[in-house]
Amino acid sequence: MKGLIFTYLVTGGGAAASLFNPFYGLLAYAMFAIIRPVDMWPWAVPEGRYSLILGASMIIGSLYSRDVSFRLGKSSYVLGILLAYLAWCTFRAFGSPDQQLAWDYVDILFKIALPFTIGLLTINSVDRLKQLAWTLAIAQGYVAWEINSYYWGGYNLIRYEGFGGMDNNSAAIGMVTGVGIAFFLAFHSEKTWQKGLAGFLTLLMGHAVLISFSRGGMLGAIIAGIATVIVIPKRPRTYFLMFAVSLFGAYLAGDEVRNRFMTIFVEEDGLREASAQSRLDLWKDCWDVMLKKPVMGLGPNHWPLTASDYGWPHGKEAHSLWVQAGAELGFTGLFLLAGFYFTCICQLWTLTWKSTPVRDEWHRATARMAIVGLCGFMVSASFVSLESLEIPYYTVLLGCGAIKLATQWRKPSEADLLNPACAGEPAYHPDPPFPGLAHA
Repeated sequence: MKGLIFTYLVTGGGAAASLFNPFYGLLAYAMFAIIRPVDMWPWAVPEGRYSLILGASMIIGSLYSRDVSFRLGKSSYVLGILLAYLAWCTFRAFGSPDQQLAWDYVDILFKIALPFTIGLLTINSVDRLKQLAWTLAIAQGYVAWEINSYYWGGYNLIRYEGFGGMDNNSAAIGMVTGVGIAFFLAFHSEKTWQKGLAGFLTLLMGHAVLISFSRGGMLGAIIAGIATVIVIPKRPRTYFLMFAVSLFGAYLAGDEVRNRFMTIFVEEDGLREASAQSRLDLWKDCWDVMLKKPVMGLGPNHWPLTASDYGWPHGKEAHSLWVQAGAELGFTGLFLLAGFYFTCICQLWTLTWKSTPVRDEWHRATARMAIVGLCGFMVSASFVSLESLEIPYYTVLLGCGAIKLATQWRKPSEADLLNPACAGEPAYHPDPPFPGLAHA
């Protein structure tokens, strides 16, 4: 019953609110993308067009909303790459052998790109960055709560069944991405209860990664930890916090989890562990396809149709987002998809520097959480084919929001400081009206 009530309330409330402010429709849409109510509560929530209702309301609201701003700054590069990737997938779908499979992929990508675009156009204050970050952390944290509840109840659901229509590896990668967001919410939030809540969500998601027994997820979590050490402010209490988190993580892992992770590297009698070796063989075959079709690829969603030509069962996935994207969409599609994430990370990286002036420290905080989440995702995704996982896209949106706001502000010049009318005031250049920005 709680699932049904939640679904109807978020759908109705989000749709109504988005008619006046499409950003709130985006928050509801992103929450559904992570929680997946029909998969979360299949016994209570019937099949329905919940996301479609929210999406339609967002579009209608954005047509006349005064919150929409096209002054995107450098974030326009990231958005441009995403739209170019969508255009390339659409172009390749027209000439693909299996039209249904190809257009299914385009449909999924369109349902991500459209709310991403509306979200970026409507992020106009630090408050909205915080709202988006908390929405992603709470939604992913709730999924982690359910996973841990099953585990504490005696059944490791995520390991044996996955969660929300995803296998254990895909579910773990969503957790790795969410950990970066939740950790820096705990680190940068002003109020004690916010720090406590975000810290609790971080622990839930981190433990979910461990009990998933996903080696890709574990490796991604390690990379996310390394990225955290690099971007986090360097202070004594910071080092103590990182040391404590590392020890606690090692304790939670236990021998069974550590042994599972080490099978990535261990060879017995000259042979690597079977599932790890099969991934290497799959990637080698996908590389062969990329060399044969370097520009066009096989077509969206078409590697599973070709797998049998290389001796694999029909429908076999490549177990890597990147090599499967290269096989299906050529180097063109691979460079666009990877460029979407790398361009965002590179632009965010400069925001973490002390030498980069920012009007609000939350620009820097948002950059850190997005970088860590995306680094963990990109490494983990090297071991799973997961085109429909949406939290990485919304993490990029979070980062792009910080880039947009940061590039609408410039450090006051000497002439500005000498001008009595604006002495000491930083210069913003938004499209008027830009409500809430002055109070961000």
